[in-house]
Formats: sequence, structure tokens, C-alpha cells
Amino acid sequence: MENAEFLKEAVLMRSGVNPKKCMVCGKCSGTCPNYDAMEYHPHQFVQMVENGEIEKLMASKSIYTCLSCFACLERCPRQVEPTKLIDAVRQVVEGTRGPHHLDPAQVPEKLDPEMPQQALMAAFRKYKK
Repeated sequence: MENAEFLKEAVLMRSGVNPKKCMVCGKCSGTCPNYDAMEYHPHQFVQMVENGEIEKLMASKSIYTCLSCFACLERCPRQVEPTKLIDAVRQVVEGTRGPHHLDPAQVPEKLDPEMPQQALMAAFRKYKK
């Protein structure tokens, strides 16, 4: 199995989402509160996963600008979950970095003053695995 197929399968297994259900209506992107900050918008993200363009997504900052608010799911007529796909790609990226790639002592220098503390705690719980 080539790397692109392997990555696509990893993302699909982690997310449990069927991107073939997407009819590319764009409602998910239209309701995304962080639309302007994303390089790839939710509907584009779903299509890129379907097309096996996982490596492009892995290199994109869009995987970290997604708020995981599920607004995209609320508007989707087919119940496709772009947030779960974005999170799965994020998990694949973090998995390639290996355990403990960020020491808690390094966190203060990387803080954004507008980032809520809840986001930091959630990230530590999620990515420490």
C-alpha cells in the first residue's frame, strides 16, 4: 500500500467519517466561525481527504485553526463531520512526532494571549497519549 493510501485509511479509521457522503454544498464552510483563518475550508478538507491529499492537509495550519465547535455538522444536510476528519489528520500529525514532543516548560513561550486556558488543558490531555 502506498503512503497516500495508508494515510487516507488511517484518517478514515480514526474519524469514522465517510467523506463520500459530502455533496460539496459548502454549508459547512459558510457556517465556520474560523473560515477566514483557514487555508482549507471544511468542505475542501472533506474533498481532499476523499481524494487522498492527506499530506497537503498534514502540512496545513488549518488543522490547528479548526475550533472543533461542530458548527459545520449542524448545517450539513448529509451529516458529514468535517471536524472529525480535521481532528483525525491532526492526530496523525501528532502521532508522527512521537511521545512528549512538547515539554510543559516550553508552553509559556508558545502562548497566544487570546487563547483560552481550556484549550491548553484539552490539548495536553489529548496529545499526551
